Amino acid sequence: MNYTSRCELGEFTDNLVADDDSLKRRLIQLCEKLDEIDPVIQSFLPEINRQERLFLDAKELFQRFPDTNNCPPLFGIPVGIKDIFRIDGWPTQAGSQLPAELFEGEEAWVVTRLKSLGALILGKTVSTEFAFFEPGPTRNPFNIGHTPGGSSSGSAAAVAAGFAPLAIGSQTIGSIGRPASYCGVFGFKPSFGRIPTDGIIHFSVSADHVGFFTQDMKGVQVAAKTLIPDWKTQEFLSKKPVLAIPDGPYLVQAEPEMLVFFNNKISQLKTAGFSIKHIQTFGNIEQINSMHRSMIAAEFAWVHNNWYDSYHEKYRPQSASLVLEGRSISDVSVAEYRNYRLELREELEQTKSKNQFDLWVTPSAMGAAPIGHASTGSPLMNLPWTMAGLPVLSAPMGRDISNLPLGIQFIGSFGEDELMLDRLNFLRQFFQTI
Repeated sequence: MNYTSRCELGEFTDNLVADDDSLKRRLIQLCEKLDEIDPVIQSFLPEINRQERLFLDAKELFQRFPDTNNCPPLFGIPVGIKDIFRIDGWPTQAGSQLPAELFEGEEAWVVTRLKSLGALILGKTVSTEFAFFEPGPTRNPFNIGHTPGGSSSGSAAAVAAGFAPLAIGSQTIGSIGRPASYCGVFGFKPSFGRIPTDGIIHFSVSADHVGFFTQDMKGVQVAAKTLIPDWKTQEFLSKKPVLAIPDGPYLVQAEPEMLVFFNNKISQLKTAGFSIKHIQTFGNIEQINSMHRSMIAAEFAWVHNNWYDSYHEKYRPQSASLVLEGRSISDVSVAEYRNYRLELREELEQTKSKNQFDLWVTPSAMGAAPIGHASTGSPLMNLPWTMAGLPVLSAPMGRDISNLPLGIQFIGSFGEDELMLDRLNFLRQFFQTI
């Protein structure tokens, strides 16, 4: 059974609630929908008296902003927050069985930002354990027999199910792009550092990115310009972007069916007048994959050093294994891997400059969402772009023969998130929404 539903951020921002009663009616409908469907999807962590708490939050919101003609851009927007982000007054578990007291600290920067913009915290969304590979209980709204992806499992599923028009996630390897593709929604990972990571339970300080999910392209643009603190509002001389495919061993990691789908979409783009270039790159993709894995494992071990020593029996197998793996990696090696992030970024920028194109384009995932819930799928299609810290938008582009979503990702230049989204306006007609 398909549990997806429309819930566009663009619709919410275009139709701001006029008064407290109209917002309450919207929240009642939303909570009824959650009560009916989320026991199946399990995108949100359970919360007692969610509706009453939201009513109080809404009342406080109208007290802060009594003039709805002069209110912030996310006024009344219900937002899901991945459970690695601290929220004042809420426990943080990071998908684990460790005591929540271990993770107490200042509220995440992005949460405080959302509140200041008028957003309502709908709830905490399910994360895999410590944002790594041990799955949570979340199911894919398109087909509950399949994984929603990870580690931002609940955030992607919450948007796909129509519970929230905006949900916050994080990406250290492929935790936004992959679940966005599996769940048929938009996933945006800005350039490294553009949304501060303050107040999160870190996985890897050198690779953690804060990003988000929406159901429409307008929602991506609204969220990006409001959540990125140094967003540059400017007029671009827009032109249809020249796209480049990274041919070679990186691309052939994808499953055959995904490559057929991808090539068909590329043919459609060519027919529509887009210039497509084929660039041989990532000839050392196995080395890149290995270096990224080692870097994040070592940093994961640093983050968890004391927690693991005290509570190792509460760690699930893959998380425990990563701690032990990370402890075996020398500081000298980690410094080398960190430096390579910048070398890879510069190499990609030089390739782009030399070959004169605007955006890379690749599959967002190896294929459609795998069946079962023991795994969240492979992040290898996302890994090199995450390591280089480049901005990436995963967009839903179609379905496979089983009617599962398939996404394609577009990658821009570091720090040029604004220009990338401007260029992507030309591709709107190819994006498919739920």
